[in-house]
Amino acid sequence: MNTLEQIKAPIQKHIDLFEGKFRKSMKSSVPLLNTITQYIIKRKGKQIRPMFVFFSAGLCGEVSESTYRAASLIELLHTATLVHDDVVDDSNLRRGFFSLNALWKNKISVLVGDYLLSRGLLLALENEEFQLLKIVSNAVHEMSEGELLQIEKARHLDIQEDIYFEIIRKKTATLIASCCACGGASVGASPETVQKLWQFGVYVGIAFQIKDDLFDYEKNKATGKPDGIDIRDQKMTLPLIYLLSKSDFFEKRWIINTVKNHGSDAERVNSLVEKVVNEGGIAYARERMLEYRTKALDLLMTFPDNHFRESLSQLVTFTTERNI
Repeated sequence: MNTLEQIKAPIQKHIDLFEGKFRKSMKSSVPLLNTITQYIIKRKGKQIRPMFVFFSAGLCGEVSESTYRAASLIELLHTATLVHDDVVDDSNLRRGFFSLNALWKNKISVLVGDYLLSRGLLLALENEEFQLLKIVSNAVHEMSEGELLQIEKARHLDIQEDIYFEIIRKKTATLIASCCACGGASVGASPETVQKLWQFGVYVGIAFQIKDDLFDYEKNKATGKPDGIDIRDQKMTLPLIYLLSKSDFFEKRWIINTVKNHGSDAERVNSLVEKVVNEGGIAYARERMLEYRTKALDLLMTFPDNHFRESLSQLVTFTTERNI
């Protein structure tokens, strides 16, 4: 499997230009805002979202100024949702760094999230990027619904598999779908092609989230044991949902009780993790992940053959085989 840096190489110049434009889009006349947005920029992740935008654009045409705006719009609105999520979750860490609310408290964090949201909206409106705004606004709408659906269902913890897939489609997959759709729209792709790119992104996003689910059951390099963080956080992920579907009444009650009331009991959590592994939960989740990866790659092969299609194929493989 290629590394992310190798996959990114064909569009590295576009990524470098995008970073400058993204920084410029966040600038403010308020010094405090500039300090905080600089902190956000320094914590940037693996840049997978902009990669999907640029590769999808290249798949359908020539990268344009509209493509850079598409990538910036997605990053601005997504960053705003992350800032607000950290406040809602009372989370002090994000990607190993202190969250904004940990450093500047909730009031400032909420206002910064609002500012980023407004900057994204203005970036689209000032440049008459109405199609891009529609795509990304729809994604944010879906993500919000997904979060609320998860909160609603988490109260009972006994989530069925179809609800789980609805949640991750809304929460995770629609964001990657919007990256792909915006990439195509930014270079003038037809509505049919944009919709096909959206569906491709949905398949990729679902596979991506299932891969995240599997991390919780893999051994931590430091401890040699699975972390079980999702269980401690009362998150019902696919391996655990599969175990519940195969359990009798009394075992199901023990599982739900463990997740709901004994997340701090390391021995009990480890026992549950072992049960998930031994009863085939990991194997089942990986099988479903590969199913969605295959759907994504099959759909991708219906596009014209060029090096961007190959890069997208490599990126899809990376999202499902990564170890971080």
